[in-house]
Amino acid sequence: MSAALEVRELVAGYTPEVNILNGVAIDVADGEIVTVLGPNGAGKSTLIKAIAGLVAVRAGQVRLFDDNIVGEQPHRMVRRGLAYVPQTHNVFPRLSVQENLEMGAVARRDAAAVADDLARMYALFPRLKERRRQSAGTLSGGERQMVAVARALMAAPRLLMLDEPSAALSPALVSLVFAKISEVRASGVTILMVEQNATAALAISDRGYVLADGRDRISGAARELLANPEVGELYLGVRKGLK
Repeated sequence: MSAALEVRELVAGYTPEVNILNGVAIDVADGEIVTVLGPNGAGKSTLIKAIAGLVAVRAGQVRLFDDNIVGEQPHRMVRRGLAYVPQTHNVFPRLSVQENLEMGAVARRDAAAVADDLARMYALFPRLKERRRQSAGTLSGGERQMVAVARALMAAPRLLMLDEPSAALSPALVSLVFAKISEVRASGVTILMVEQNATAALAISDRGYVLADGRDRISGAARELLANPEVGELYLGVRKGLK
């Protein structure tokens, strides 16, 4: 498979004095789901924010579909095929569901294709069609997460980055959200995901990386990471694998 994303020796941080990432290297092949795991403070969210241009990169390389995107303005990333869904504040609460989705396509000019994609989002997320006139701020947590993902997809990205998509959701909604993420991949979108729920995330992933202290410590196929006791005990706070 061709490379969708290549990150090499990435150093980044929020202040000049402190680096959160200290030489991270990851790869995401076109068509994959790749999950980044690790304890709190490992640099997981910082990594995808740095890729999205939201955190200053001090050293290293980020290549998106073979183009160097270090230093690119965040608002230009969408034209390069990258969409990012943050963990919080990821919907416009006063806008309706449909208005949120239309905002995702604001940079597009192909009205017919946008209309087709809107219909596709409602087919992918039937609950959103039922609530299309409802304000996004009145939805459940799982429904808001669906709005956030659908709005990002309305930009027609090739790579979708998700920051903790299951955060604060009930077990039933976690299962639903991950099922929808699998459907998104099946539609042809590559996915890089940061997630605390290691078991659920790796169950739908091709590969994973474990970060610690701003470095990639362990990587491998999702099944291998699920069975690796070092991953669970040293980096995720559980024993005998990821239970």
